[in-house]
Amino acid sequence: MIEDLIRPILTVDVIPLVLKDGCMHVALQRRDKAPYANEMALVGGYVRADEDESATAAALRVLREKAGITPRLLEQLMTFSGAGRDPRGWSASIAYYALQPAESLPTDRNLMLTPLDQARGLPFDHDAILAKAADRWRRRAAYSTLPAFLLPPHFTLSALRAAYESVLGRALNDSAFRRKIDELRVIQPIAGASSKATARPAQLYRLSHDGVTEFDRTL
Repeated sequence: MIEDLIRPILTVDVIPLVLKDGCMHVALQRRDKAPYANEMALVGGYVRADEDESATAAALRVLREKAGITPRLLEQLMTFSGAGRDPRGWSASIAYYALQPAESLPTDRNLMLTPLDQARGLPFDHDAILAKAADRWRRRAAYSTLPAFLLPPHFTLSALRAAYESVLGRALNDSAFRRKIDELRVIQPIAGASSKATARPAQLYRLSHDGVTEFDRTL
């Protein structure tokens, strides 16, 4: 009978990732409802079939409504499903990770920045989602412009190298990094623009393309 069919719970969970003090952080949010009320968790919510055109649209809506976040980059990770991941019943969650500069996070949405390697003991299967996301974007970062989306749209080469180092977890030779980035032609200088963050002004750059660009070799 159709009436006896189990209707699975369908949600989206988003991992907002930022770079702060040279370390990757995830923005967690305190849950205001059961199950796991008052516990810190990923930003998530139900897919609204009558409103959301796609799972990606649902993820963007949930980020905007619950966390006040409009990410520079949002990418789908994978779907997590099963009978044991949510005490409310059989559920499926389409997971995403979102990248943005730390300074773009709102301060009035009960968000808590946690170093990525310390974000443990989260409800549902959020630990597994975090682990899978960290593995995915660290591998992608080595052959793409992914780390640039942790920075503002205009950035210095030093800031870009620091972002790559933080994501990859290793130091990069400055001159070799600059040479490779120049050869790949993935950034372009902004004419007449320089950073005032240090005593010696540094040239500002932007990405040559709006989306993530993949390289034919790793950095």
